Amino acid sequence: VIAHPKYQESKRIAIFLSMSDEVQTEEIIKDIFKQGKECFIPRYKPQSNHMDMLKLSSAEDISSLALTSWNILQPSDDDTAREEALTGGGLDLIFMPGLGFDKKGNRLGRGKGYYDTYLERCMKHPRGKPYTIALAFREQICESVPVTENDVPIDEILYEDC
Repeated sequence: VIAHPKYQESKRIAIFLSMSDEVQTEEIIKDIFKQGKECFIPRYKPQSNHMDMLKLSSAEDISSLALTSWNILQPSDDDTAREEALTGGGLDLIFMPGLGFDKKGNRLGRGKGYYDTYLERCMKHPRGKPYTIALAFREQICESVPVTENDVPIDEILYEDC
């Protein structure tokens, strides 16, 4: 990931805080700050498909985040001091989680449409849609995954031996 050309050229990067069954992102987050890049993480709104990408001030900032009922760390709802990526300079790159992926760039998420809805909002930003990379385990690569017209294909899937 760290050697990837898109990562190297990106300045504003959104990345998920991994759950136990996902590719672990902690070292990538540390490198984002080491390289002097800006790091944004998701804040999901329950009972909706709305998600914002909010700026982290440092890798240590993660320890100040609240744990949701889904067992995900994220900024609290009353945290209004953080920059939201789309109200600022947009994003260059989004690292995305998922349950399954196919080689055509289709992604099976957890069913709420948070990333698809967010990417639709990105397309309306002056910077346009950021490059998207899914981080996966080889076992998550399938022949095909079910998609709807609302699903936004991802640009690239990174997994071991890909």
